[in-house]
Amino acid sequence: MTLSFELGRRRLPGVEARAGKFPGPSLIPALNAIQARLGWLPREELEELSRTMRRPLYEIEGLVSFYPHFRTTPPAKVSLSVCHDLSCWLRSADDRIAELRERYGADTEIELTEVSCLGRCDSAPALAVNEHPAPVSGADALVTAARQENLAEAAVTGRAEPWPNDPYPVGSDVSSRYASLRALLAGRITGESVVATLESSGLRGMGGAGFPTGKKWGLVAATEPGGVKYAICNADESEPGTFKDRQILTDQPHLVIEGLLIGMAVVGAEQGWIFIRHEYGPEERVLHAEIEALRAAGVIGANACGSGRRLDLDIFVSPGGYILGEETALLECMEGHRGEPRNKPPFPGNYGLHGRPTLINSVETFADVPVILQRGAEWWAEQGAGDSVGWKFFAVSGHVERPGVYCVPMGTTVRALIDLAGGVLGGAGVGAVQPGGASSNFIGPDRLDLPLDFGTLAEAGTMLGSGALVVLAEGTDLLAASTNVLRFFRNESCGKCVPCRVGSTKAHEVLRDVLDSGSTLDDVRRDRILQLEETMRKTSICGLGQVALGPVVSVLGLRKGGAAARPQPRPEGAREQPDR
Repeated sequence: MTLSFELGRRRLPGVEARAGKFPGPSLIPALNAIQARLGWLPREELEELSRTMRRPLYEIEGLVSFYPHFRTTPPAKVSLSVCHDLSCWLRSADDRIAELRERYGADTEIELTEVSCLGRCDSAPALAVNEHPAPVSGADALVTAARQENLAEAAVTGRAEPWPNDPYPVGSDVSSRYASLRALLAGRITGESVVATLESSGLRGMGGAGFPTGKKWGLVAATEPGGVKYAICNADESEPGTFKDRQILTDQPHLVIEGLLIGMAVVGAEQGWIFIRHEYGPEERVLHAEIEALRAAGVIGANACGSGRRLDLDIFVSPGGYILGEETALLECMEGHRGEPRNKPPFPGNYGLHGRPTLINSVETFADVPVILQRGAEWWAEQGAGDSVGWKFFAVSGHVERPGVYCVPMGTTVRALIDLAGGVLGGAGVGAVQPGGASSNFIGPDRLDLPLDFGTLAEAGTMLGSGALVVLAEGTDLLAASTNVLRFFRNESCGKCVPCRVGSTKAHEVLRDVLDSGSTLDDVRRDRILQLEETMRKTSICGLGQVALGPVVSVLGLRKGGAAARPQPRPEGAREQPDR
């Protein structure tokens, strides 16, 4: 094969012009390591990295300028980051931020920054002191410890009892777990039977898009048999209100990893990664401990479970940015580029990491695979309520008495889940609900008996999304709440496409003007918002821009009795097409 033919073959539609421009390993792990060592990225360190890796300095500077985690100035002794997104906003984050500014604003040792969701919505309003997560109530103690340079590592809070999707006994270890993986590698079950079981179970991607899991695995397995393939667990959970994956990683690292390893074995991948957000340092340590235990036991490595097959795992720490939850932006990041979504097709199952077929699923999706293979597709289907199948993890936050993660039968109603979380704070009525995270349209109190499932929520004009149910009490300013959501999308736009970058900014300016002036949204400004929503939905490259104004428009519909509400956009390129 000639070089020109090979280059031509690999420049598939949708692959960015920069693909292959910077050959070699991704520089992001090296940049993460420098910042972990020094707290920032000094110019001389970047120049040394450029010389050592023989990479142009402008490439490195392009990466550093894109990712919000990277710093090019020395940090203060105490970095105080406070979340201002919806779940925290509903718990008076603005007031707590004002109090912290009054207390620490003049302190030269402290840098106070408002940030997007930290994935700690169950302890809202949430903050982090030198990346140590905590509720705002713990700020003073953490600040004092940071000043004295004795800030301990944050501990994870696990669940005493196993979740209902865990087939292994409490207290079991590596030697008695990974039963389905061992059976597959020993030849007692086949890859084809795994795919068939997953297809029969009805398991769909639990990260947002809901693509059938068995179908995806079968497609990737059939692509370039015998060729190099990869598998990735997308643990970049960064959407406001979403924190269920964090709890699954804490309590079920063995299930997530077993599901990922089974996926690797089925599709023919030898190398896999867990792509995790940098704010999940405690959970990352849990994963590292499990991976090292597997390596020591011979479950992974060059001779996985004595099968003669190589299966290996690593963790890739995200340098920040909600857009990396979109699977092709995630791939761009792992390849060492700016995290901008690719045009599709091709999809990652055909042309993924480094141009090779790549299986990508979410944390929850992988965690459900072992129990389905052990107990069967029929058992899984029977766990759902009504016509729904399986168990579903939800992160419940906002105006509820007991924010947290709940695992319930798929098809449980909105009302039942709110009741499980203790009901609305102070016994108030429900004003509105976002059933599927920041991307999902709001529904009113008249829809509380909706079953939480892909189809039923789509028919109701919203979506299951990331499994993040945010409750707003009666009397909450819904326009202000939806504008808070829009601010998040505006801030997190990668800027690649004009409709998303400009449209979200213009819409936010219109809405902030209305809220700040205390006026009402007149017909002229309302029509402007609707025009911007339509343009963004139809022309943005990825799901971020396509859904950014959906929550606002749904609120406008609720204020008119639902007559003006529009269906939830279901774009082909939604954040994790075909799955997160």
